[in-house]
Amino acid sequence: MYKLAILFSLITIVSFTACKEQDEKDQDLIEQYIEDNNLVTEVTAEGIHYIITEAGQGERPNIASIIDVHYEGFTLQDEKFDSSYDRGQSQEFPLANLIQGWQIGLQLIEEGGSITLIIPSAYAYGNNPPPGGIIGRNEVLLFNLELIDVL
Repeated sequence: MYKLAILFSLITIVSFTACKEQDEKDQDLIEQYIEDNNLVTEVTAEGIHYIITEAGQGERPNIASIIDVHYEGFTLQDEKFDSSYDRGQSQEFPLANLIQGWQIGLQLIEEGGSITLIIPSAYAYGNNPPPGGIIGRNEVLLFNLELIDVL
């Protein structure tokens, strides 16, 4: 039992160290992207960088909200991987079902608002990106989001 406890402790320490290293790597990538693109961002406590381009006027979503959004998503290499604009139709989602970066970022604006989010991998797809796409493991992502409505 003692050996099992030591093994569990070592695994926990290694996992924590790996997560911290990934967080630092993500922040370095984000800061370089911001510098290269001459952006001025604000940052949440979680390390999500954002630019509110329109604050909006209306209801602010909460985690239990169903939202109607237009969005486009990019890697930091400016590869677009998804866009409701390209499909010509906004999308409705329960906010609770979306990646944590959206859950946090969309609560910063009101209906009619728009925001750009630069999301560290832990708050995007982390180690489990959608299969068959261009998003890699532990990839920092950028989203332009327009909150059409809180339903």
